[in-house]
Amino acid sequence: MTFADKVKHVRMKLYLSQMQLAKEIGVSFATFNRWENQGIESRLAHLGKFHDFCEKHNIAFDEKGDVDNG
Repeated sequence: MTFADKVKHVRMKLYLSQMQLAKEIGVSFATFNRWENQGIESRLAHLGKFHDFCEKHNIAFDEKGDVDNG
């Protein structure tokens, strides 16, 4: 699963718009849009915010980056 796929998966799972999820994570809409639509990974600090948000909402990815359903 690519980073863009992860971002979209999280957004769809939580029924949020790009703007809403960007606000929840604490990044700009432009940054979030680049993540999802262009697959561009941002600065490490922003990536940390994304991963922290996923942990907070019990969304896990395995070592390969795929959704961890276990």
